[in-house]
Amino acid sequence: MVVIAALNEEKGIGPTLAELKEILEDPSYLVVDGNSTDRTVEIAKELGAEVLIQRGHGKGNAISEGLASINSEPRYIVLTDADFTYPAKYILAMVRILEDAPSVGMVAGNRFNHLLTTDAMKNPFYVGNRVLAIAQLILNGVDMNDPLTGLRVVRWKILKGWTPKSKGFDFEAELNHQVERCGYQIKEVSIPYRPRLGEKKLKLRHGFSILKRIIIESL
Repeated sequence: MVVIAALNEEKGIGPTLAELKEILEDPSYLVVDGNSTDRTVEIAKELGAEVLIQRGHGKGNAISEGLASINSEPRYIVLTDADFTYPAKYILAMVRILEDAPSVGMVAGNRFNHLLTTDAMKNPFYVGNRVLAIAQLILNGVDMNDPLTGLRVVRWKILKGWTPKSKGFDFEAELNHQVERCGYQIKEVSIPYRPRLGEKKLKLRHGFSILKRIIIESL
C-alpha cells in the first residue's frame, strides 16, 4: 500500500501516481490531502487513488491520519512525496530487502550519494540534513545518511496501532526512532533525487522543529 501526503501538488501528483502505477503491480494508493485549493484531489481521483481529506494540518499529521484509516493488513507501507522527486523504480528493490532480511524494518532512499551530480538538493539543505543526521545518531541511536528522506518502505507491523506525535516535517525523525524502538534495523538504498514539480514547502526553519523532535525522542 502506498500512502502519500499532499497539499497543492497538482503539478506533481499526476506524474507521481502514474509512475507508481507503472512500477507496482495492483497497489492501493491513499492520498491524504491537506485541503488543497488546486486540482490535486481531482487528479488523484482520476488516476484511481483513494483520497482522504485531512482533518488536521502538517505532513506528519497527514500520514498519521492516513495510517489510522487503513483497515486492511498490508505487509508493507510505501511512503513517498507527491512532488515527483523520488523515482519509483527503486521501490521494488527496497521491498526485496525486507523480504530477504526479517531483521530489517524499514528501507529508505538515500539521496546524498547523487548530490554532486544533481542540483536538485541545494547545499543549505544538505548541511542541515547532515547536522540532523549526527544529532539523531547521538541522541536516538539512529544511524542514517539521509534521515529526512521522503521515500521509505516500512513493515506494517511497525506502523499498525502507532500514533505519531509529530504534526509536521519532524515525522521522519520520529519514524526513524520508532523503527529502532521496535527492535528493527534500517537499511538505506542509494537513489537519485529529481527537481520537484511545484513549490517547495520544506524550509530551513523547519530544521529547528525536527531537532526538537529528536531531542524529545531521546528523553
